[in-house]
Amino acid sequence: MNGTWRLVRARTLRRVRSWPRAWRSSLQLRVIATTLAIGLVALACIGAYVTDRMRDGLFDARVQQVLEDSARSTQQVQDAFNSSTAFSSSTGSTGAQIQRLLNDVTAAQRTGGLGERRDVFLLRAPRQPSTVPVFNLGSEKLVGLISHDLITATATGGQHWQSVGAEFDGRVEPAVMVGQDVTVPVVGTFQLFFLYSLQSEQQRLDFLERTLGLAAVALVALLGGMTLLVTRQTVSPVRSAAQVAERLADGHLEERMPERGDDEMATLARSFNEMAESLQDQIGQLEELSAVQRRFVSDVSHELRTPLTTIRMAGEVIHAARGDFDPAVKRSAELLQTQLDRFEDLLADLLEISRFDAGAAVLDAERRDVRDVVISAVDHSAPHAERRGSWLSVQLPEDRCFADIDPRRVERVLRNLLVNAVEHAEGSPIEITVGADEYAVAVTVRDHGVGMTKTESEHVFDRFWRADPARARTTGGTGLGLAISLEDAHLHGGWLEAWGRPGRGASFRLTLPRRAGIRLTDSPLPLVPDETPTTVPVPVARPRTDPAALPDMPDLPDDHLLPEEVR
Repeated sequence: MNGTWRLVRARTLRRVRSWPRAWRSSLQLRVIATTLAIGLVALACIGAYVTDRMRDGLFDARVQQVLEDSARSTQQVQDAFNSSTAFSSSTGSTGAQIQRLLNDVTAAQRTGGLGERRDVFLLRAPRQPSTVPVFNLGSEKLVGLISHDLITATATGGQHWQSVGAEFDGRVEPAVMVGQDVTVPVVGTFQLFFLYSLQSEQQRLDFLERTLGLAAVALVALLGGMTLLVTRQTVSPVRSAAQVAERLADGHLEERMPERGDDEMATLARSFNEMAESLQDQIGQLEELSAVQRRFVSDVSHELRTPLTTIRMAGEVIHAARGDFDPAVKRSAELLQTQLDRFEDLLADLLEISRFDAGAAVLDAERRDVRDVVISAVDHSAPHAERRGSWLSVQLPEDRCFADIDPRRVERVLRNLLVNAVEHAEGSPIEITVGADEYAVAVTVRDHGVGMTKTESEHVFDRFWRADPARARTTGGTGLGLAISLEDAHLHGGWLEAWGRPGRGASFRLTLPRRAGIRLTDSPLPLVPDETPTTVPVPVARPRTDPAALPDMPDLPDDHLLPEEVR
């Protein structure tokens, strides 16, 4: 039993929790709910007003009818008292005779002129002196309904009434008590009260309220059905447009909306289809242009290999003989060699990009410890970091971080990240962190240099893009390093992400799956660094200095970079 209750409770909680999501995601639900809410409020207000008016109308009409009937009955009683011989002085009437006469007169009035049964009460008027005993004619239980205020008001003369709740046949019913003075000869002044039941009017009002309630329910159902039909006719084309738009975004450019009729929705469908047709044509033209551009870059890159090889050979001959030249020609030979190196790097990057564009890039994966690849990349970048005055700090996990990777491509990614960090660190420390979990291995490269804005971090992997085109390059970069790194990461099924803030440095995170086929959902390391300020950065990168040149220095750990004065 407890298990069943828990299951029902869990299902109820799931349904309740799904309501906010359904409310946010369904325009049709919001329109229907809003319409029904407004309709219910309007019907409740109208129903309350109509019910109040009907109640007041029925009550006022009934009271007017009761007052007229009681006035006639009171006059009849008064006439009966005036014409009775029981009060003549010659007969010498006794109290018993008077009592019997009063009983007969009131009993005759229990059925009114409206043909309905009513209760009649005859009470001695207050402060009325008489030697005749006091007569209270009427049900003792119902006499208590006559309030002191009504007795006092009746004693002032005229006709007075009040609403009461009287118990008839074991149930309380609404009623009206009407009172008026009558004069009994010889005896004095009495107060005559009539009790009229309003149960028939109450039943009529209840019937009208039930009818209004049923009409309101039918109207709400009709309103909900009409709203559902209208919103479905309106929302269905919009929903269809959203589905077609999603298909278009997924690359299915031939998707179109169905066109039916000549109304506004048909116009929307035609306009949407015309837009999709125009987009398909433009995307087709861009794809053709992009294919021509890629083919041009690939062809030019291949065609330049032969003349570049010839120029390289001639340049190396000239560079080797630069010692025999005068200083100006010698400097020209060195510049020629430097620019040939840059040209060759640019050509290699262009060829690599063309391979990615053509889908010809191949992943030569093997099971390697990512820590070894990171150390190799740091060793390669350490001299450049030393020249720029930056410390390289490496934090490695104790356990091995094996993953199926192409070590050449991963090391190229890390070298590009390190060179980029050194270029923008402006002498600040650079932190390299390696982390791993069950599914992925991650490497972050963090510098504390000039940083970059959020917009710049979104474009940092674009080809030939630079945050500041006027900024001088010291390494002769081609502008394709980070773009190639991003393609290498995607080739592994991984991520390459960037974060930066002006004046606070930048952080790059490479995340790779440990095995082929794993879809990454998270990274072992955070992209946004911890902003807790540190005191002195710990330098941890292996020096490239010959240990033999340091006979008097104590042994240092492999993960510490020697200070500048020692180097």
